[in-house]
Amino acid sequence: MALSDPGEILASPLTIIERRDDMADIAAITAIISQHDVKRVIVGLPRSMDGSLGAQAEKVQAFVHKLASITQVPVDFRDERLTTVAARRLLRAAGGKKARRKARDDAAAAAVILQGYLEEGHQADF
Repeated sequence: MALSDPGEILASPLTIIERRDDMADIAAITAIISQHDVKRVIVGLPRSMDGSLGAQAEKVQAFVHKLASITQVPVDFRDERLTTVAARRLLRAAGGKKARRKARDDAAAAAVILQGYLEEGHQADF
């Protein structure tokens, strides 16, 4: 997960939620929403390289449907193709270790997804 700064300009990695089951994951997400007064949730949608939606994207959409039914916070999707690659490049450029842990890559990828959303001018509701 990632959060934007109060000025809604910069996204930063926040945490990783280890997958357990939908209800536990939704409880963890809603706790973060409440704790950080989140106004909008942006979810990476894992599209295939040709832009189509595969089985994993359908699982994400089903999970987000459950999340949206529990929280009052709007939820939007953002294409997440190549965000892990971009995150690894950023971490490497920042002088990080060559061998990365998946959790760190995922947190950085979440920040890349949110940063792209912010840069598109969707800042008003965070």
